[in-house]
Amino acid sequence: MRLLLVRHPQPLIEQGVCYGSSDLAVNAEQLAQTTSALAASLAVALPHGMALYTSPLQRCTQLAHHLAAAMDLAPAIPDPRLAELHFGRWELQRWDDIARDEIDAWAADMVHYRPGGGESVLQMAQRVAAFYQHWHAQQQDAIVICHAGTIRLLQACQRGLAPAAMALEAAQQAHHIAYGSTLLLQT
Repeated sequence: MRLLLVRHPQPLIEQGVCYGSSDLAVNAEQLAQTTSALAASLAVALPHGMALYTSPLQRCTQLAHHLAAAMDLAPAIPDPRLAELHFGRWELQRWDDIARDEIDAWAADMVHYRPGGGESVLQMAQRVAAFYQHWHAQQQDAIVICHAGTIRLLQACQRGLAPAAMALEAAQQAHHIAYGSTLLLQT
C-alpha cells in the first residue's frame, strides 16, 4: 500500500510567527500552481480513485478541494488527527516574543512539554499513529494533505516506531519539507 504525503502550500502569515494549528488560508496563486503541479505528477504516478485525506485546517482543505476536482477524486475526508501541533497561547505569537524560559522548558522536554499549554509532541504522535492505523486497516492507497510535523510523525510511524519514539525522533530532527512537496511511503 502507498501513502502519498503532501505538505500544504505556504500559509498567509509573516515569517517568524508560531502558527501550528491556527487556521490560515494560502495565497490563491500558490494554491493554483501547487494544484496544477501535483495533479500533473500524480496523474501519471498514482492509480485513479485513491482515497484523499486532509487536515481540517484550511491551508490543507483548500488544496484538497482543488486537487480532488483536478484529479476527479472523491471529496477529501477531513481528519483532525492530521492537524499540526497545537501551541496553545503561543499560537500566532512571534517566536521572538515567547518567553525564553518557556522555549527552554520545551527544549528540555520536547516529547512531554506542552508549549503554550497546548499539545505535547507525544499527544500529537498518538493521534497521528491512530490515523496511520486507521488508514492501514483500510488496505487502500491514499493521498494525505497535511503539515510538516504530521509528515515527520507519519514517516516514523511507517518505520514501526511507537508514539513516544515517534515524538522523540520528530522533536530532535529539524525538517526540510518544502511547502507543496510530496513524500511517498510504502508498506
